[in-house]
Amino acid sequence: MESNKPKYQNHIMIAIVLLLFGTTIATAQYKVPSIMPIITADFFNNDSTATSWLMSIFTFVGIVLAIPTGELAKKFGPKNMLFAATVVMLIGALFGAFCGNGTLLIVSRAIEGVALIFVTICGPLAVQKYCAPDKIGSATGIWALWVCLGSVLGGTLTPSLYSFTGFQGVWIIYAGAAVVTAVLIAVLIREPGKKLASSISEANEVAAEQVQEKVGYKSLLKPNILIFLVAWTMFNMVLLAMLAFSPTFMQMQGLDPTLSGFISTLPMLLAVISSPLFGYLTDKTGKVKVLLAIAMLANGPCAFVLLTTTGPMMWVAAIVMGLVGLGAPVMFINGLFALTKPQAAAIAMGVFMLIQSLGQFLGTAITPLLLGADLSNWMFTGVVVLVLGIVATGCILITRFESD
Repeated sequence: MESNKPKYQNHIMIAIVLLLFGTTIATAQYKVPSIMPIITADFFNNDSTATSWLMSIFTFVGIVLAIPTGELAKKFGPKNMLFAATVVMLIGALFGAFCGNGTLLIVSRAIEGVALIFVTICGPLAVQKYCAPDKIGSATGIWALWVCLGSVLGGTLTPSLYSFTGFQGVWIIYAGAAVVTAVLIAVLIREPGKKLASSISEANEVAAEQVQEKVGYKSLLKPNILIFLVAWTMFNMVLLAMLAFSPTFMQMQGLDPTLSGFISTLPMLLAVISSPLFGYLTDKTGKVKVLLAIAMLANGPCAFVLLTTTGPMMWVAAIVMGLVGLGAPVMFINGLFALTKPQAAAIAMGVFMLIQSLGQFLGTAITPLLLGADLSNWMFTGVVVLVLGIVATGCILITRFESD
């Protein structure tokens, strides 16, 4: 009697449902920037420093909760954790909608940040669990768009929603969207069919493997994985330095604020092309190292140009970074799965998210020091970012992947 292979659902359907859910969570995160002046006036007496915590609190929540979330995902499974994220988001949104002052609004954003960290870690785990192994790359490429789409929707929809529904309406509508998409996950995504053992000996082998492959954090303390995580740290530093400070450079060179904002976010928009493409190529070729190195090789030089140059090269850099460089996030996720055992996926994603949060924090904290008090050291800052990108590429090249 032959073994029955697990029956998986269509990977594109799974990826799109998860993407819709993740996008609603990311949209809620990015609902603040486009109405920041209004919130600053209404809740913080025009104290922009205090208002900045409405976004930065997400990074700190990620640093604190990344590892515990990985442990929870390991215990309860990714689907249950996504449902938990929905409940947490709803609580945070309702609390924020009716809180009445700035301090409590920051607390509500911290609660929403818990939901975000749940989704960040458990979304890729859900892809890995519910999609066929040979389709995980493609599905991850689709899933990885959730932050890009959420940031765009949050920035473009929020002002109009605010004008029609007011502050409370914005908070409640986005939370309601998360609930709706969570229902889609519950209805449409099912466990794959279980594989049946063809003999007693095969069953014993499977049981033995499950016992042997119980893994902990020590399994991540390998040179290969540590070098890989160093590259992930540097990628996030480079990306956040560009996203946070290139608009300032462009405006200092005379560009209109709207145009500078568009150019700096253009790479994120073009990730709609590069992310699914790199995921698809992963499934077709299995060349994780090659694809990740190509993506990483583009990031440092493009970020350098966007922090030091205007004119045609600025546009070229934004386009290349979007079409090539931002294939990196999906490749890092695929690389993490390739370097770790399936039983370690949950804790590995927790560490992965912790490193992401640290890298983003460093990217926004160190860049002002490089620029100086008068924001004049743009060339020096650009060179540092360029070197970080090159070193990160070198780290990927010396990382050993079994598929390569």
